[in-house]
Amino acid sequence: MKKLVVLSGAGMSAESGLKTFRDADGLWEGHDVMEVASIEGWQQNPALVLDFYNQRRRQLLAAQPNIGHQLLADLEQHFEVSIVTQNVDDLHERAGSQKVIHLHGQLLESKSSIDDDLIYPCHQDIELGQTCERGSQLRPNIVWFGEMVPMLEPAAKLVAQADVLVIIGTSMQVYPAASLANFAPVDTPIYYIDPKPAINEAVQQLTNLVVIAETASQGLASLKEQLLEI
Repeated sequence: MKKLVVLSGAGMSAESGLKTFRDADGLWEGHDVMEVASIEGWQQNPALVLDFYNQRRRQLLAAQPNIGHQLLADLEQHFEVSIVTQNVDDLHERAGSQKVIHLHGQLLESKSSIDDDLIYPCHQDIELGQTCERGSQLRPNIVWFGEMVPMLEPAAKLVAQADVLVIIGTSMQVYPAASLANFAPVDTPIYYIDPKPAINEAVQQLTNLVVIAETASQGLASLKEQLLEI
């Protein structure tokens, strides 16, 4: 079975009603991104950060996978599919995808503030004063600006083995995730699906690139037929 590796970003979940990461003005749900998505923001105002992610978690629990998520899960009948996502939602898994790497963490998990190995399922709000077994404040299991991306190396290894690479719903501008496509073998076909594809320097460097200027669901529906002929 050929190896199909998917890099997915916020546009993948947009059709499920989840807001993309940030607007053109740099704000995310009315907040400066660094206030709610950086280690400095957490240290300065943990109550604000907890409230922000509590709202995102409630939003996620009310959302459902969209046709794009389901099409990727269906492709497992024909390919060995691995998904590397920048998204912190679980919609790929809920649609049935079996192998998903979350670069930026998972919203439905909490973790210790002092021990990255203490991770817990989390489907409720996290409150100030809730602690891990070592007595430190619980926080969202999210990789914030200013923190290492521990899953980057496993993700790069997957891309390096790809027979086909599909990039969906990402601006390819958030590093280090944007560099992942460069690990693909030189002869690997690369498909970039986005309604407003950002043909920036990172994208221009890619060879064997096919751009599909459609939403995730539309683009995957048309791409599926092409992939089955590979």
